[in-house]
Amino acid sequence: MAVQEPVAGFAVAVVREDGRWRCSALEPAALTNLDAAITELAKMRSTGAVFGLLAVDDEFFVIVRPSPRGPSLLLSDAAAALDYDIAADVLDLLRADPPDEDDESIWPEGDLEILADIGLPAPELEVIAGEVDLYPDEQLQMIAQRCGFDTELSALLDEI
Repeated sequence: MAVQEPVAGFAVAVVREDGRWRCSALEPAALTNLDAAITELAKMRSTGAVFGLLAVDDEFFVIVRPSPRGPSLLLSDAAAALDYDIAADVLDLLRADPPDEDDESIWPEGDLEILADIGLPAPELEVIAGEVDLYPDEQLQMIAQRCGFDTELSALLDEI
């Protein structure tokens, strides 16, 4: 098995419990191993929403939302699957083909409705994912702002 190079970025669990948001850091392995992220998130018990935000190498982000019937996933840039194992794993789980190496367009792949129930409709999430001039952490901050947990996310990111 190949040794995984460390990846810059952050992996955060977001939990909404009794109308309050809580953000906590996931293990660093969540940035390179989709199964690790899914497993760690699935262990978090909550009556409200539980999902993970992964900002990988200033290149793309992944949203992971566990559920009993399997995780919902959104990859901000399908082309990232050409260079990053975790992005390729997302496409595998989604049963989506990676783009051609010649294709330079950027598009999200996965469930754009992943956060619709907590205030971020699919068309808005698609616009945020399509903001190619922004880094993934900036895109995730926009998502946090729209959903109402930007203060909690900022506080956590200042700590890690």
